[in-house]
Amino acid sequence: MSEGGAELTLQGVGVSPGVATGPAFLLTRRDLRFVERQLDPEEIPREIVRFEEALIATRSQLREIQRKVERALDRESAGIFDAHLLVVDDRAVVEEVLRGVQSRRVNVEVVLQEVAERYADALAQMDDDYLRERAADVRDVARRVLLNLAGQPVSELGGVAEPCVVVAGDLSPSDTATMPRDRVLGFATDLGSPTSHTAIMARALEIPAVVGLHDASLRISTGDRVLVDGHTGRVIVRPSPATLERYGALARARETARARLEGLRDQPARTLDGYEVVVAANIELPQDVDAVLRHGAQGVGLFRSEFLYLSRPHMPDEMEQARAYEEVARRLAPAPVIIRTLDLGGDKFASSVKMPQEVNPYLGWRAIRFCLARPEIFRVQLRAILRASVHRNVRIMYPMISNVDEVERAAAHLAQVRAELEAEGVPFDPDIEAGIMVEVPSAALIAPQLARRVAFFSIGTNDLIQYTLAVDRVNEQVTYLYEPTHPAILRLLRQTIEAARGAGIWTGLCGEMGAQPALAPLLIGLGVDELSVSPNMVPLVKAVIRSVRLSECERLASEALRCENAAEVLAMCRRLTEARAPHIVTLLG
Repeated sequence: MSEGGAELTLQGVGVSPGVATGPAFLLTRRDLRFVERQLDPEEIPREIVRFEEALIATRSQLREIQRKVERALDRESAGIFDAHLLVVDDRAVVEEVLRGVQSRRVNVEVVLQEVAERYADALAQMDDDYLRERAADVRDVARRVLLNLAGQPVSELGGVAEPCVVVAGDLSPSDTATMPRDRVLGFATDLGSPTSHTAIMARALEIPAVVGLHDASLRISTGDRVLVDGHTGRVIVRPSPATLERYGALARARETARARLEGLRDQPARTLDGYEVVVAANIELPQDVDAVLRHGAQGVGLFRSEFLYLSRPHMPDEMEQARAYEEVARRLAPAPVIIRTLDLGGDKFASSVKMPQEVNPYLGWRAIRFCLARPEIFRVQLRAILRASVHRNVRIMYPMISNVDEVERAAAHLAQVRAELEAEGVPFDPDIEAGIMVEVPSAALIAPQLARRVAFFSIGTNDLIQYTLAVDRVNEQVTYLYEPTHPAILRLLRQTIEAARGAGIWTGLCGEMGAQPALAPLLIGLGVDELSVSPNMVPLVKAVIRSVRLSECERLASEALRCENAAEVLAMCRRLTEARAPHIVTLLG
C-alpha cells in the first residue's frame, strides 16, 4: 500500500539514464511452487519427455525473443540471450535433472527447481560482477521452463495496457526485452545491479531504470504517480509540482550535455594543453565490438577470454578460440586489442575443468597459477592468440602476476609456441607484445623487476584495492572500506607507473576506478598512459580529459599523495571535475 499522499524519495542504483514519470504498474509474480509427486517406474519416461518438450519450447521462445531484439536493436543487444540459450543447452544441468528424476522418482519440477537454485546460488556468491549476475539468467531460464511445464503463459507483462512505470521485485532480461516499449516509460525494481542483463537491456532500449531499491514494490501501489531518475538512482513517489518543474529544467540541461558528447566519438582524449591519453574499452564477447566502435574507444584494453570456457561441457579448441580473437582484431585494426589470458579459478569455474575445492579460492589456484600448472590448456590459448595476431594489433596480457618467476615461465611457453607455429608455417605477428596485470600488491612492490621483462603494465584496480585493503567489495558489511582513493592505493599506483617509465614501457589501467570520470584527472596526473573502461563510459571519460590541463592534473596528483584519507582525495577530484566539466556532472547527477 502507498504511504499517504506526501512525496516520498527512494534511493537505488541508476542503471539506464533518463527520467520517466507516470502511473505505477505493480508487477506481481505468479507463484511457481510445485507439490512433490512420487512417480511409478513406468511414469519416468513420460516425465523425461515432458522435460525435453519444455526445453524445446523454452529454446524456441528465447530464439524468437533474440530475433525480435536483433531486428529492433542490434546483434550486440540480442547477444545477451546467448547466455540464456547456453543454460538451456547446458547438458551438465540437463543430465543432473534427469538423474534426479530417475533416482528419486519425483516430478521434474521439483528437481529442476532444486538444481537451478543450487547453480544460481553458486553464481550469486562469486566475486566477479559479470558472473554473479548470471545467477539471474539461470533463474530466468528455469522459471520459463517451469511455466512451460505447467502450460502457463510465459509473459507476465500482458496486463500493461496504458503508459506506465513498471515497479517489481525483480525483472528478468526476457521481461525487459519483451516490454511494450510504447507503454512502459521506465521501471524500478527491488533487486538488480548495473551489470545485470536486465540493466543492459534497459540501456539498449533506452528505458530509464533504477534497481536495488530493496522495498519499492512494498511502498508503491498501482496507480501512484512515480518519477524514475535513471541518472541518480532516485525514485520519487507522488512528486510535487515543484519537483516536476525542477526535473523538467534538469532534463533540458542533460539534453544539452548529451549533445556535446555526441561529437566526441572520433576525437582524441587530449587535454587542453595537448597531452594525449588512450581511452580504450573492456569487453567480454566478440559482439561487444559494436559498442566499442559506437562509443569511439581507441581499441580494447581488456578482452576477457573466459567467455569461451564458461557454461560449456568441452574446452574450446585452438581454431575456435582463434576465430573469436581474430574477429575482434580484424574489426578494430589497426587499433590495439589486448587479450587477457585465461583467468579461471577464484570465482570463475568451467564445467570442463576439474578444479579443487579451496578454503579461500580468491587466494588460491587461479589465473596465471592455473595456466602454468595446466600448460596443455595455456599453450592452446597462446597458439590461438598468435594465430589471431596476423593483423598486427594483438597484445597478450597475463593476469594475477605476483612474482618474476611467473613472468619468465609464461614467456618461455610463449617462445616455445612461437617456434612451433613458425615451424608449421602458420603466420603470426613476430613482434607481438606481452604485458602483465598489476593487481596483486607484491607485483606493485617489485614493479621495477617486472618492468624489465614485459612490454607494458595494466593495473587491475578492482583486485589491487581488494587485496591491499583486505576488503571484499561485494560484502555489504565492509564495502564502506573499499576506497579507490585510499592513500595506500595512490602510492602503489605511483610506484608502479614510475617503475614502468623507468624501464621505458607504458602503463594502462583497466579497473572500475578508471570508469569514474571524476578520477580521470587524478589518474592522468599520476602518469597513467591508457584508461580502459566499459564502452558506454568512453565518451564521459574523454569529455573530462578534454576539459582539463595536464599541469592541473599533475598538481592534483601531487596534492592527493599528501592527503591522509580517501574522502579528502575524492573531494578534490570532484571539485576539479565540477569546475572544468560541469556538463559531465550534470549527466552523472
